[in-house]
Amino acid sequence: MNRISVNGSSFVGKPSGYHPDNRWEACVRAVNDWYRPPETFAVRFEQMLRDVRTMGFDALDIWTAGQLNWRWATQQQIALARDLLTKHRITVTSLGDNFGKTRDEFMAACKMAAGVNTRLLSGTCPVLRTERAFVVDKLDEYDLYLGLENHPEKSAQEMFDQIGDGAHGRIGTTVDTGWYASQAHEVVGMIEQLGKHILNIHLKDVIPTAGQDGQTEDRNVGYGQGIVPLKECVRALKRIGYAGDYSVEIHSVDHDPTIELVEGLRLVRKWITQP
Repeated sequence: MNRISVNGSSFVGKPSGYHPDNRWEACVRAVNDWYRPPETFAVRFEQMLRDVRTMGFDALDIWTAGQLNWRWATQQQIALARDLLTKHRITVTSLGDNFGKTRDEFMAACKMAAGVNTRLLSGTCPVLRTERAFVVDKLDEYDLYLGLENHPEKSAQEMFDQIGDGAHGRIGTTVDTGWYASQAHEVVGMIEQLGKHILNIHLKDVIPTAGQDGQTEDRNVGYGQGIVPLKECVRALKRIGYAGDYSVEIHSVDHDPTIELVEGLRLVRKWITQP
């Protein structure tokens, strides 16, 4: 059965206070500063889980750039997170974000995944480019899967080049619908081309904007407010026999996305059950 999770990146703006002048990098620093201190970690992490439950979700993609970061999380914090997840009956569908440039960093991410009882790393993995054999070995050792997420990629072939031989199914891709819509201007076709290699889906609607460096960025918005044909994306996933989970992601920094996340959950439930 397909689970529907809320993506932890959706809470990136909360510690900063939502404001139109917020910048992504500053919000990421703030969320790390909020969760990092050992003396307050349990209380703050548990409040996030309560928020997840209040919205109606029972599954979560832990965002490792923020609420539980392998760069700073202690074994005690990981154990606390696991116990709190069990207490609130929340399943971790994946760890999300970046899994490091070195062997030690990738190992820290693998240990965290095992610590919170998930089998999927869903994001980018720079060390794969230089230490592929090591990465595959550790995926086997920890019984994990790596779903490489698209960001700047504009074609399915760019993802296939990273997936390579797929390491006997250990390496595939995580589709970020927002990034494909803004970078490749095509989402449904990407899903159809990537097919069986898709391990996870981040359902995100966006409005493309011009970044400070002149590159195209995307502003996260509620489902149906942007350019992404999300319903058609779900239909395409069903056509290809996708058996993975659906992650509802609205990582806005200018407004509180809570109501939009609740609506996103309702819509995805509806779409995946429609014939």
